[in-house]
Amino acid sequence: MIQIGGQLVSLDVLEKEFCCDLSKCKGICCVEGDAGAPITDSEIKDYQDNLDAIFSYLSPKNQSVLKEKGVFYFDEEGEKVTMLVDGGECAFTEHRDGMLFCAIEHAFRDGKIAVQKPISCHLYPIRCHQYRDFEALNFHSWNVCSDAICKGQKEKLKVYQFLKEPLIRKYGEAWYAELCEIAEQWEQQKNGKK
Repeated sequence: MIQIGGQLVSLDVLEKEFCCDLSKCKGICCVEGDAGAPITDSEIKDYQDNLDAIFSYLSPKNQSVLKEKGVFYFDEEGEKVTMLVDGGECAFTEHRDGMLFCAIEHAFRDGKIAVQKPISCHLYPIRCHQYRDFEALNFHSWNVCSDAICKGQKEKLKVYQFLKEPLIRKYGEAWYAELCEIAEQWEQQKNGKK
């Protein structure tokens, strides 16, 4: 682990290669998993305030679930997560051309809302966990992302490089610059040992 400010970053974030391959996985991460995506209080408010704009990207069933149940629920660990449809896909899942997308992100990219998808989704495959004195950033690996690992290896793209935009979104430019500097030093140190 390396420390940058109040964050402890797993070396896997610096060493593992990853690049989403939507053409292969079709966005299955919007469906698979034990619960919805972790969501913050400010995100909950933002999505509630922007539901009308987001609804234009969603099926009537998903709209109905969000209207009736809200945008989040508490998972088994008591964490707030995005609402699910029938215990399966995230209620914010947009179906388009045989693929799954985030309706929140689509509305944001189209300029209809000023908020992005949950930072927990944007940062994936990094999973963040807040402890009392620090936040841990770990690489999460599961079978639905095997094609992303293959594509990352082919393109020689490390996790932290692939996630530049969301890491800057959450921690800022200076934090990310320090991460890149440490990653370069780590790579040089590893290569020097060969």
